[in-house]
Amino acid sequence: MSGAQLSDPLAIGGVVSANRVLLAPLAGIGNWFVRLQARRYGAGMTVSEMISSHAVSYRNERTLRELLVVHPAEHPVSMQLFGSDPAVMREAAAIVADAGADLIDLNMGCPVKKVCKTGAGAAMISDPRQAVAVARAAIEGSGLPVTVKLRSGLEPGERSGLLLAERLVTEAAISAVAFHPRPATVQHRGEPDYGLVRELVDRVEVPVIVSGGLRTAEAARFAHDASGADAVMIARGSLGNPWIFEQLLGGREQPPTDAEIVTELLWVIDAAERHFGPRACHYLRKFYPWYLDRSGAGRRRLDTLQRIEDLDEVRELIGELADGPVPTGV
Repeated sequence: MSGAQLSDPLAIGGVVSANRVLLAPLAGIGNWFVRLQARRYGAGMTVSEMISSHAVSYRNERTLRELLVVHPAEHPVSMQLFGSDPAVMREAAAIVADAGADLIDLNMGCPVKKVCKTGAGAAMISDPRQAVAVARAAIEGSGLPVTVKLRSGLEPGERSGLLLAERLVTEAAISAVAFHPRPATVQHRGEPDYGLVRELVDRVEVPVIVSGGLRTAEAARFAHDASGADAVMIARGSLGNPWIFEQLLGGREQPPTDAEIVTELLWVIDAAERHFGPRACHYLRKFYPWYLDRSGAGRRRLDTLQRIEDLDEVRELIGELADGPVPTGV
């Protein structure tokens, strides 16, 4: 048990995070501007969305263009890869290192069937020898610190994820474990067992990061205290709510105002357009509810926003609700 405060620095394999509040990998969401936004609001380190090691190794053009982009202001940043082939992982890890990652995270906890059926994600929990080989390959290929994100097991009552975490530390020399103490089959249902995290903390000599069920600042503080983890990793709690990082680090007590919410959404729109071009209009539709559901005035605009095909019209509509300068730094 670390006993450290969330605002204290954290070293992972020689890479130093300014604090112990991290942005989790968000599938289909965690691109450079979402990560940069988290850093703007105080996150000490961020992790990319899950990226296929096969797509990287085979140099899929869209993967390289859209998922391996690192903004100069977002360091330190970790790129998360998934895959079950050590040779492919070794090559992908080298490419990710060249793209500017500071660390590599390996997804060995994703419960999605299309990932698990390839032997990757949570399926790796049932194949410890292969998991260790994949982790070693990532370290060899990248030369970077490698971390692993794990579930507690595949089925309720299993502890196989905890046992795999120990092997990955002792046999593959990974630098940290991000541990979600719920089995893969329940996905995000049920209560996380933070006692399992505490047990892992006592068993390994590397930082343990608690994940799962951290939808609010209060929930994250409780998980940190209950688990004894070295850090917390915020996922769904950050959607439309970058202020959660300020709250956890003591820089904010009050919820954001309507003006702050729509001003931040305008920042996201500008960043998405820069990254995706014309595709940004459809991509952003999942973002609008995350932000505007927090705003009494904004909720009334959601149906209209979801139908608009032009981002300038979107800006005009939500800009009517904003009061204050749009933050810079994109």
